[in-house]
Amino acid sequence: MLYNYCCLSAKCKIMLWNDKMQLIGIDVDKNAIQRIECGKRFVTDIEIAAFSKVFDICLEELLKE
Repeated sequence: MLYNYCCLSAKCKIMLWNDKMQLIGIDVDKNAIQRIECGKRFVTDIEIAAFSKVFDICLEELLKE
């Protein structure tokens, strides 16, 4: 299913990320995602790899400063 990502509310985006993460075996709830976004929670190596798949971006791009 294709989404017009730009038109989704922040709540819908978080739910979409969470659903995609769960599909690849990573359980990150909406509160954890919000803490990651504002820098209050560290991201594990396994989660970084999952985010790379979910966002279709290479690991190097996620990790560069």
